[in-house]
Amino acid sequence: MGGRLREALRISDGRVDADQLVARLEAVHRFLGLVDGYLPDTPLSPARTLVERAGTRLSLSRDHTVVALAGATGSGKSSLFNAMARMDLSPVGVRRPTTGVTHACVWGPLDGGTRLLDWLGVLPKHRFVRESLLDGDDESTLHGLILLDLPDFDSVQHSHRLEVDRLLGLVDLVVWVVDPEKYADRVVHAAYLREFQRHRDVTLVVLNQADRLPPAEVPRVLADLRRLLDADGLDGVPLLATTIVDPSGPEVLRAELERTVVERQAALRRLTGDLDAVVDALDGMVGAPRSALPADDPAVAKLDRALSAVAGVPTVLSAVEQAYRHRAASRTGWPLVRFWRRLRPDPLRRLHLPGPQPVADDPERALAAATSVPEPGAADKSALALALRTVAERAGEGLPSAWPAAVSAA
Repeated sequence: MGGRLREALRISDGRVDADQLVARLEAVHRFLGLVDGYLPDTPLSPARTLVERAGTRLSLSRDHTVVALAGATGSGKSSLFNAMARMDLSPVGVRRPTTGVTHACVWGPLDGGTRLLDWLGVLPKHRFVRESLLDGDDESTLHGLILLDLPDFDSVQHSHRLEVDRLLGLVDLVVWVVDPEKYADRVVHAAYLREFQRHRDVTLVVLNQADRLPPAEVPRVLADLRRLLDADGLDGVPLLATTIVDPSGPEVLRAELERTVVERQAALRRLTGDLDAVVDALDGMVGAPRSALPADDPAVAKLDRALSAVAGVPTVLSAVEQAYRHRAASRTGWPLVRFWRRLRPDPLRRLHLPGPQPVADDPERALAAATSVPEPGAADKSALALALRTVAERAGEGLPSAWPAAVSAA
């Protein structure tokens, strides 16, 4: 069953089709309904959260791509945010965290992304629009981009980290901004980057402030950072070097964001990665594919016999045999014997079962006729309970812990 679940919810690599993604989400929703009451709620919470969050995200603007700049204190992400917007929108600090709340810059009309920003929880006073009659053409390549400057995840303020963790679960693409001094910091790799293995398609790493390194050292630092990213399971993730000292320094990042905005795939790829993680977790609760017990299995044969006994099949079978002999003798025997036979009750009529005349056209009569079959005895009931328990145990062998009890109850 688990393998079939994985196959049913599998999606091909490459470009993500929105209709296929919606179909996969609907399949997970149906699965949650089927297992309700059988599996514990706690392991199913991520799947329920994803179905709700994905439905909300897809119902909001699909014309916008939400990109978050995430990094530690002093990495220069706020400076990079301002450089991308070509305006001073987010306060800049080096020694202490100055971005206490999330700032957003929207390229294009704000109206289309208002509901999306409300869902993200960005306060209206921290929303900025990057479009005007003077430079609209210059910024048109980024129309549809919502760029977020997140608080520092290593801030001394615990609320800042909570805000970062919340938004990292909602945005479409994450740009991790590191600096030459702390690019190998254990926190960013262990607590964050390694958690994005399934989201390589929507992850970007930027070595910012590359101007602080001698030109000959930049390739060496990038190579070491690539080694660390590969160890984190992020092989193939784009790695860029940027600086805001040189006006052309942020352009390489801008080009990547322009490509992302044009593709309109970031949101779908993010949800696909989340869905893959959820399906893998569900697989562990479903188990490997199982075939049904064959009809010739001893446990099934024993159950058939027990059901027959409880239903009174042996009694009816014996009555049919006796009725056949009785009716044959009453029609073909010696006249005296036939007369004597007619005085004896028909074995089938004694059980109020159909006699010589069919009663299939009279459902009420057929239902009433079946009520005189003797009730099953205690021995027959015990044999049936034992046979059912045996079949349930056989059917539940090897299934995850929640299912054997559910099979027995069913």
